[in-house]
Amino acid sequence: MYTAKGTLNRDDQLRKYSPLVRRLAHHMIAKLPPSVEIDDLIQVGMIGLTEAIARFEPAQGVQFETFASQRIRGAMIDELREGDWMSRGSRKSQKDIEGAVHRLQQKLHRAPLESEIAKELGMTLVDYQSLLAKVRGTQLVYLEDISGHGDDEDSFLDRHMGETDAEPSAVLQDQRMRTALVAAIKVLPDREQQIMSMYYEHDMNLKEIAAVLGVTESRICQLHSQSIARLRAKLREH
Repeated sequence: MYTAKGTLNRDDQLRKYSPLVRRLAHHMIAKLPPSVEIDDLIQVGMIGLTEAIARFEPAQGVQFETFASQRIRGAMIDELREGDWMSRGSRKSQKDIEGAVHRLQQKLHRAPLESEIAKELGMTLVDYQSLLAKVRGTQLVYLEDISGHGDDEDSFLDRHMGETDAEPSAVLQDQRMRTALVAAIKVLPDREQQIMSMYYEHDMNLKEIAAVLGVTESRICQLHSQSIARLRAKLREH
């Protein structure tokens, strides 16, 4: 494991912890738009692992895997930021939709209709559906939630963190979060429940879902984006 100089053997550590890089990349890719390539995350993660090996000091009293995980994920997040994987406009649109859904849920005590969301945003139904299509790739967890540098200091994920330095990946495993998510999915409109089930549980892509439901792929994209907005709005209540 160590060289004659007392440092970690780089090649041995790269071989041993490359599966960790792949595991972290797959965890992160599940929260990101389809435009992000898993191979790109793995490549950047390996660079992060290399840096972790070079910088690790056993005297610090931290396990190498914990230290490396932080470096690997940090490298991936930095790469995503630099690549501007989602424009500021798209992020703002997502948050506007989410805010409208949240306000209507509080007011109506039920899942709002598309037409009601459009009206809340001051838009026509056609313009609202067009906006949903433009924010294609919307996800349950934003990059800001993962990195902890979002505009909202009290994001819904923060409420499920036991400690401020807890691993974000562990947050998503939190039972309260899972329970809240399951409950939120159950109150989605039936068609959106179907889409979420096929997309996340059965790993079907939007084109395949569209074929099963007999609608266009763009319509599935709209409903998927809207479902995510509903879920995030609902989770904020917990």
